[in-house]
Amino acid sequence: MKHIIVKYINDSISPKELEVLKIWLVKPKNQKKFKQFLLLNNDLNATHITIDEVKAFKKVSAKIDKTTSTKSKGLVNVLKYAAILIGLSFLGYSVYDYTATSTITSVKVAPEITLQLEDGTIQVVKNDVETVILNASGKKVSEQKDNQLVYTNTENAEELLSYNTLIVPYGKTFGITLSDGSKVTLNAGSELTYPVRFIKGEKKRTVFLDGEAFFKVAKDKMHPFIVNTQDMDVEVLGTAFNVTSYSEDHKTYTVLMEGKVAAHNKLTGNNSVILSPNQRVYFNNNRLETETINTEKYVAWVKGKLVFIDDSFGVITNKLERKFNVTIHNNYAALNTIIITATFTTETIEQVLNTFQTYKAFNYTLKNGVVTITKPN
Repeated sequence: MKHIIVKYINDSISPKELEVLKIWLVKPKNQKKFKQFLLLNNDLNATHITIDEVKAFKKVSAKIDKTTSTKSKGLVNVLKYAAILIGLSFLGYSVYDYTATSTITSVKVAPEITLQLEDGTIQVVKNDVETVILNASGKKVSEQKDNQLVYTNTENAEELLSYNTLIVPYGKTFGITLSDGSKVTLNAGSELTYPVRFIKGEKKRTVFLDGEAFFKVAKDKMHPFIVNTQDMDVEVLGTAFNVTSYSEDHKTYTVLMEGKVAAHNKLTGNNSVILSPNQRVYFNNNRLETETINTEKYVAWVKGKLVFIDDSFGVITNKLERKFNVTIHNNYAALNTIIITATFTTETIEQVLNTFQTYKAFNYTLKNGVVTITKPN
């Protein structure tokens, strides 16, 4: 994303790139990175550039206003915060407005799946189409077949690793067939960075996950497959498993369906466990532990289902937000402690909430993608 932020600062960002930036900024952790990058840029340029602050602000904010819907007012504030910082760096100010804050947790950007190619270009990926993905020079990168990107292990004369990143927003899922034949399904609110081709000179097949994905890995004993997350690496030879590692949840775990995997603790560096089918590995006081579980609960999302088994409402809300692309504000604390067992397939968010009302009475409103829950009258 750094090159897109640079383009934003330089006022050379395209409408498509601006949409990608807005989707990326939905996550609070990305807002923090964005502001830190802008402040660093401001610091570096403070004594070198002298451009009219007012003109700079008007120019950039006008671009934002033209490409942002009325549902994205909070995002406008974040981006205008950026425009103000850009204006300050243009003038050479060394004092920043650290009190300028905004939140976009209730903003629902129109969800688009995006693919960042190895050359930095951005493609918007539409559902249910068949097409060929080309890079900026017109070279074929992959094919899209319905709701899956398909890569092939064609010869790469340069024999250098290059990466694509697929970003799947809330409310959607999408699949990838990697060049070695491994299949990955990404859940809502997830992103995966992976090689366009796995090359001969690399001993391991490594991908990088932020979010949740189901993997069915092609067997290759000579080249272990590694899923790299923020605090756990999962190493496999050939298997089917689910990895959950949403950075905003601060909770990483892996569920094994078949085969065998080794999970490595990146927090301590000296803690690894071997996982058998129908087991889950998770963190307990920064240590990896395993337990036997019902895997259906954890992988039902791959088939479009929501399965809750003895889950608290407080835990469920995160999954509902990603599944239905909504933000849930629960102002009724007593609701968080109720335990729910239920399965949903084609239900709407309203139908799901109506079902939950049979467990414990509550009121709710749904407006502009925001669910507000209150105590019953």
